[in-house]
Amino acid sequence: MSTRGRRLLLGGIAVAVLAGGAIAPASGGVARAGLLTACTSGDAGVDPGQARIGDIQGTTRLSPLDGERVEDVPGIVTARRSFGSKRGFWFQDPDGSDDPRASAGLFVFTGDTTPEVEPGDEVAVTGTVQEYYPRGEDGGPYPSTTELIDAEWTVASSGNAVPEPELVKPDTVPGELAPAPGGNIEELELEPGTYALDFWESREGMLGAVRDVPVVGPTTEYDELYVTTKPEQYPSPRGGTVYTGYDNDNTGVLKIKQLIPFSERPFPEVDTGDTLAGVTAGPVSYDRFGGYTLQATELGEVRSGGLEREVAGEHDADELAVVNYNVENLSGVDSQKRFDALARSVVDNLATPDILTLEEVQDNTGAEGEGDGVVDADVTLDRLAGAIVDAGGPRYEWRQISPEEGKDGGQPGGNIRVAFLYDPDRVTFVDRPGGDATTAVEVESSEGSPRLSVSPGRIDPEHQAWRDSRKPLVGEFDVDGRRVFVIGNHFNSKRGDQPVHGRFQPPERVSEEQRIQQAELVRGFVDAVLDVDAEANVLVAGDLNDYAFSPAVGALTSDGALDALIEKLPENERYTTVFEGRSQALDHMLVTRAARDVEFEVIHINAEFHERTSDHDPTLVRFRPAGGD
Repeated sequence: MSTRGRRLLLGGIAVAVLAGGAIAPASGGVARAGLLTACTSGDAGVDPGQARIGDIQGTTRLSPLDGERVEDVPGIVTARRSFGSKRGFWFQDPDGSDDPRASAGLFVFTGDTTPEVEPGDEVAVTGTVQEYYPRGEDGGPYPSTTELIDAEWTVASSGNAVPEPELVKPDTVPGELAPAPGGNIEELELEPGTYALDFWESREGMLGAVRDVPVVGPTTEYDELYVTTKPEQYPSPRGGTVYTGYDNDNTGVLKIKQLIPFSERPFPEVDTGDTLAGVTAGPVSYDRFGGYTLQATELGEVRSGGLEREVAGEHDADELAVVNYNVENLSGVDSQKRFDALARSVVDNLATPDILTLEEVQDNTGAEGEGDGVVDADVTLDRLAGAIVDAGGPRYEWRQISPEEGKDGGQPGGNIRVAFLYDPDRVTFVDRPGGDATTAVEVESSEGSPRLSVSPGRIDPEHQAWRDSRKPLVGEFDVDGRRVFVIGNHFNSKRGDQPVHGRFQPPERVSEEQRIQQAELVRGFVDAVLDVDAEANVLVAGDLNDYAFSPAVGALTSDGALDALIEKLPENERYTTVFEGRSQALDHMLVTRAARDVEFEVIHINAEFHERTSDHDPTLVRFRPAGGD
């Protein structure tokens, strides 16, 4: 039995449980005789009628009282969610729990009804304990949230002091992410002093706080942002935190949302490198999109870091400048504002490269035309080319191959594909007819030089490795008499992979096998070119949806035939996008050894900013091709 002094409600009457277990009236109330104190959190055989919050939360990720009806659980209301379909309130035991592994906070779910409680209310809650899974217990890799449902409560008093939030400092959260048993970690005893995910689970529903924290992920369209409590953990030069390896997770990252009505305070618009100054505080919860989250009832002020968009330097006349750019579902029905913004980035930030490989080019009707049979993208690409001219750039021409409807994945109805833009005043596209959605491009030999059987063409488009995924587009270019083969790629997404913050550790990367197969096919095609001419100029570019340290990229670089240019950058600069607050490299450019005087850079103009035209930053390579007539 607990011997702490505490205050609770028994049968709607406020009483005080005194040290030693005696019960006395509180504030003039009349105590019931013969009632027992609550069991200590972590005790075996907890009586649901005597449970406190710590008893309900328990010392693993699953409540020992899951499915039980608990009665008159005492606590102080700390926060309320008054909007959305998952409304309710958090309450917290002001005395904490006896076991540091057991959270002293809990969420009470009230459906779409706003609960009539306020922070500072002293309540006793009766309800059924539930482990809530975001996608159903058997339908997803995400951990559950312990909560009370079908609840009723009484308010003993109002205006009480709310428990002080725990201030999370740089050394508060452990640097190791989670235990790695090779499966479900839900039933493992929590080790909050050892693992970051265990730390946050042991604070589920409790008030937490951060102070003067760097922003590492900009405001999203869902009114959320990301900060880090560990500013020195894998920092980027521009204020982010870089994902550097499967065993080097960014455990300082914390998602911030707000419980403050937007009518009272709009959610702040921040960029990477800004600071959320002052105190941000609220209950800790789990969100399958981003992991552990601080639901702010108190939100700091934004202090700008002054982050600027980068500008590429001009390339020399004898250099070939190629940009890879994921344009994020650009379609023919997008606003002119979006086309103009992309055009300005090509002209003002990318110095009008000679060739652009583009990913996520949608058809003329985009997702709005799902099922309409449209797969062509001439309107989309013509509008982009025209906008570049209007922005002061050259008149680019384009090449692409329309996919079969619904066969290349991506946004339903969009029929995304890879496309080339090129400046005809700088390079010549070598057209060879016959390329279509299902015809495989082959490497031929012409007087000892490689040439494509069709140009543009697709690499083995009927191979099962490309199921529901984009097929690589290969083009043959003439650059002042030198042949350059460009392979534009958009490998399959990470959809289906288990999250780094999930209940299965280490997380399974189920999508990785397909990307490895795709990489092997692309590498095989490069080898076929090199078998004809070992000094051929081949550039592999695209959104590979995987990291420089991944097996998929390793399949491309094995034996040194292709050089992964992202690895030429310092480790803390290897990123092209920001996902859940982690700066990471998904976009790559690789060249064969024939390329001379190679210069590579990532032009940071999108991923770190809340106002952007794409969720990816473009990459740029300049080099002097070998050969010549």
